[in-house]
Amino acid sequence: MSRKVLLIEDEPNIAEAIRFLLTREGWQVQTHGEGADALQVIQGASPDLVILDVMLPGKSGMEILRDLRELEDLQGLPVLMLTARGQSRDREMAENAGVSRFMTKPFSNTEMLTAVRDLHAQATQS
Repeated sequence: MSRKVLLIEDEPNIAEAIRFLLTREGWQVQTHGEGADALQVIQGASPDLVILDVMLPGKSGMEILRDLRELEDLQGLPVLMLTARGQSRDREMAENAGVSRFMTKPFSNTEMLTAVRDLHAQATQS
């Protein structure tokens, strides 16, 4: 069974670091750096998990998350949201929009791997 992650992150260094980390763990990682068409990319990729940055060009991660949760077939898709701003207001907005987990940058490799493993395990149980 292949495990597919779609990483939506516009910062090339962060995207490459996460891609490298997860690929080493056996994940297939597709990256995308634009917010405007992210929803179509998610629908086309059929990932097991989405890692979504809050601040993206074209459309914010919050807007993408809200749009995603309105699609019946993607309501249960695990979404790990990344943000450089860890304010509680951002976290609250993400939780209200239906985020699965929220992580503040910078994060450790261990934090990332644990979050991805946990979200995937929860999704495969339900």
